[in-house]
Amino acid sequence: MANVVWHKKLRILLDLTRDDLDHPGLPDLWETVYRTDRFYGRLGVPVGERDLQCGGVCRDMGVEAPMHLRMRGGRREAVHERREDEERHTAPMSDEHKAYQERILRAAQEGGFSGDSEVRTRVGRSWIQTDTLVEGADGRRIGWEVQLSTIDQSGLRGVRARAVKADKNGITPAWHTDRAAYAQRNDAHWTRSDQLPAHVIARNGDLRIVSGFRVLDFWHCDTRALYPCPHGVRRCGKAHATPKPRDVLFDDMVRQTAAGAIVPIHFRAGSTVHRYWVTSTDRDRLEDLHGDDTRLPPEREAAPAAGASRNRPTCQPSSAPITVGTPPSPPALTALPVHEQAQTTESDPTAEEQQKPHTEQTTDGTTGLPSELITLQQAADQAHLQLQQLHDHHDREVQRQVWREAAATAQRAVTHYARTKRLNRYEVEARLRQFVRHTAR
Repeated sequence: MANVVWHKKLRILLDLTRDDLDHPGLPDLWETVYRTDRFYGRLGVPVGERDLQCGGVCRDMGVEAPMHLRMRGGRREAVHERREDEERHTAPMSDEHKAYQERILRAAQEGGFSGDSEVRTRVGRSWIQTDTLVEGADGRRIGWEVQLSTIDQSGLRGVRARAVKADKNGITPAWHTDRAAYAQRNDAHWTRSDQLPAHVIARNGDLRIVSGFRVLDFWHCDTRALYPCPHGVRRCGKAHATPKPRDVLFDDMVRQTAAGAIVPIHFRAGSTVHRYWVTSTDRDRLEDLHGDDTRLPPEREAAPAAGASRNRPTCQPSSAPITVGTPPSPPALTALPVHEQAQTTESDPTAEEQQKPHTEQTTDGTTGLPSELITLQQAADQAHLQLQQLHDHHDREVQRQVWREAAATAQRAVTHYARTKRLNRYEVEARLRQFVRHTAR
């Protein structure tokens, strides 16, 4: 039984716990709906062909569950037609589902964002039920919906309607699953990870998203192009974008969507519109391409939105005991080959003047990195630590901005140093963070 019923013809939710069914403007609504349902029953109309469906848990999960009405001991009751629909209201949430909710909240908090699970948002005379709602930057709200049920693909209904409803009311829907059939649907922005037990999902290891995230490759349609022309001609001479699958870490996905670094897009390929997650940089370049496809959109400098990993999900790896105060030896930084363009830049007096302040700074004897980088990374980590210790909303907003500016400054310094020394930027950043965060313990 359920207390909330969806009327298909009237397209309203009926709350049986209220005398007016939560519709004061419609007098005698209960009598009208109840008598109509009883009339259908006397005529032998199947419950599945009537106008009433479960408006609670079943509807929130996108399942159409037919219901009929009855009076028991003076109480109004709505009864499911099928036992499995009734059991959906009493069946406990799976351990895997709980593990995903806990991981989303933990990842959001590590990024300086807040969130909550099982959030019910009032919208007019209906509700939006969100598995886990993350409050992101600049008023951004990400509604994570975890779908791990074993119902067949055709039984998962109402996803698109729920996604549109959430989006219209300021919640960016993010649907996650471990079922390949669901991830292939095109009714919402789906992401997928491998099917894993709850204790693995709950760990702080490399939980990868293997479907749903894309990197856009922008190219010019000429004789040197690697891709066929999407318009079906030999070469049209215009600029195009091709989405390429890319793995991304689940925790990074949670944090970057809240920060606005990863965003949803609608990508049209012929007559089909696909729904992907991409970096905000790729989204902006795609908008430039739609405005003028006669030339490639300009490059935009941006750090990678997230790192990918080929490791299976695991807990934090154990290692040999480390002496307190002595950081582990990170892998040596490998210099990148110097190209002709880089040589030209280094010979430019203007470039030498810009690089001079960075080349004359002191160097740490342990890591071989400039002391300035260590100081900037320490400042960013300290700002993030202060953010985690605050509870007032206004103070958190102010401190969050301080943390972002400090982190951005450190990132720019790392990028400049890696380019100047022709080093792999990822290795420089990993070495810096490993040293700073180990010595801070």
